[in-house]
Amino acid sequence: MGRFLLRRAGQAAVVALGAISLVFVVVRVVPGDPATLILGPDASADQLASVRADFGLDRPLWQQYLTHMGEVLRGDFGDSWRLGGGAMSAVLDRFPATLALAALALLITLGAGFPLGMACARRPGKVLDLLVSTGSLVGQALPSFWLGIVLILVFARELHWLPGTAGGGPEAVVLPAVTLALPFVGWLARLVRNGALEEVAKDYVRTARAKGTGEGAVMYVHVARNIAVPVVTVLGLLMGNFIANAVIVEVVFSWPGLGSLMVDAITNRDYAVVEAAIVTVTLSYIVLNLLVDVLYVALDPRLTPDAA
Repeated sequence: MGRFLLRRAGQAAVVALGAISLVFVVVRVVPGDPATLILGPDASADQLASVRADFGLDRPLWQQYLTHMGEVLRGDFGDSWRLGGGAMSAVLDRFPATLALAALALLITLGAGFPLGMACARRPGKVLDLLVSTGSLVGQALPSFWLGIVLILVFARELHWLPGTAGGGPEAVVLPAVTLALPFVGWLARLVRNGALEEVAKDYVRTARAKGTGEGAVMYVHVARNIAVPVVTVLGLLMGNFIANAVIVEVVFSWPGLGSLMVDAITNRDYAVVEAAIVTVTLSYIVLNLLVDVLYVALDPRLTPDAA
């Protein structure tokens, strides 16, 4: 396990370095001048040159990169010109709101998708199975921003059941979480359903039924445990996907998370915040993948860390 963790830590460092380098280049080649955004269009050439010098934007790109990497190694992404403080501090202030949103979306997906998938596996080809299959395709085809707007119109504007924007109390997280989760509920249900049908055909299920074990115990104890590994894999990927997809959903619902901060930073060429935010998302993916690999071994002792 120790060698496995060290190997994954090395892989994580390479991925993080690649993400930092790619983001550094991309945000600087995109058209737009931070100095003009800071001072406004009426600023003189001398004023613009002074601001560029203050932020190091007048130096060659390779010098900016080396300086930036030195700051990153110290855990310092620089200051945000727009927010007036440390870029990483601004990201860490917003990240818990995004994590809460993604975690609730994951719980909704698991809480709805897993029972639906098991129910479809018990009655394949029936009405529920067909409905879930169709709903899965429709859900994944719907753009998240459109789905979010529809939920706001129905549940906030017309029915007045839930707030449509942040600031309406703890229940304000429900609609954005449902917006994130809904496209993946049917997808997870199909995954669980297909995995359960494969397990049902195996010898241990026939043996359990021959011993008189009830169908519910067969499905929700024996079969469910054996499809846990692929489900955990999917849930780890979904959590990372929810964190990344929150960019659009947070803007729709005015949710004060990392996504809305990134959109504002990109629009205003706030390089330090953009880089700190994207690196945080990248590291979240890496940590989630590591946790999934460790859970493999816990769920199935036959697996070793190297196999996981």
